[in-house]
Amino acid sequence: MIFWQCPGKGGAGILDDDMNKKQRSELAKILFEGIKFDCPMAQYTTFRTGGRAEAVCFPGEPDLLQQTVSYLHNEGIPFLVMGKGSNILVRDMGIKGAVIILTGNLAGFEKPLPEEDSMWAGGGVTITKLLSHCVLNDLGGLEFLAGIPGTVGGAVFMNAGAFGKEIGRMVGEILTVDSKGKPNTVPGTDLTYSYRQSSLAEGTIIYKVKFNLYKVDRNKIKGRIEGFLKRRRETQPLDLPSGGSVFRNPPGDYAGRLIEKAGLKGKGIGGAKISTRHANFIVNTGGASADDIISLMNLARDRVREETGIVLEPEVKVVGL
Repeated sequence: MIFWQCPGKGGAGILDDDMNKKQRSELAKILFEGIKFDCPMAQYTTFRTGGRAEAVCFPGEPDLLQQTVSYLHNEGIPFLVMGKGSNILVRDMGIKGAVIILTGNLAGFEKPLPEEDSMWAGGGVTITKLLSHCVLNDLGGLEFLAGIPGTVGGAVFMNAGAFGKEIGRMVGEILTVDSKGKPNTVPGTDLTYSYRQSSLAEGTIIYKVKFNLYKVDRNKIKGRIEGFLKRRRETQPLDLPSGGSVFRNPPGDYAGRLIEKAGLKGKGIGGAKISTRHANFIVNTGGASADDIISLMNLARDRVREETGIVLEPEVKVVGL
């Protein structure tokens, strides 16, 4: 769910030339075994499609993250940061530059003290693991996130929400690295949130989050989580690869309703199809290319605009060449 591109000193966001051997060697020195080159991105996105990235970096400590970002910035190498790869569609020709995925201690927890109502989680922690940790420590307040296929950092950056609730109101403090590799601590009171966005600057990487929660019996937490998951199963196509909601809901309406009203529910192009369960989801029925999915996105946006005058804003970020 985490996404942004940093053009670095090059300023264009796309490299004029491929990453050279020296740059690959220097990145390998920083990350040791925590890097893959010419890496297929389908395995790292929930759409399960897309081309190769020149490099995928897996920093597991704050200092490695800072060094990696600083080097990429100084070399003018564009990068994007990914969590679980939801809300991202990698084009078929792949990504010039680097992808950063937080691992190790950046995807773990600080165990809360029994009497505390707060919890620290790494930016790379998946929402599923976050909720499991909440259950184990009898900490409530985040159950509404159940079923969201993302990570903590991305969820906070884009103020993920569901069922009338948003994650931003639970954030007490965050630790970040900016697009140049500089670390920073941001109190939750300094942040503002709106629908699917926060006041954080583009290029900010959230690597640690403090959540202000509350004590509650773990069985009640489990029951709430299961209730939210049941509602998702009933309304969303969770049995096929997708990138989550394709478009943001326009003010006072729902993207899915508008797409369905335009007669596109079930419409397919290649291996991609607008879900018959929820029209604001595009699913990969098998072998879908990024171009197939983009074509369906364009079709839905154009048809809704023609019939209603409403221009749907994509929630899925299309990246790459």
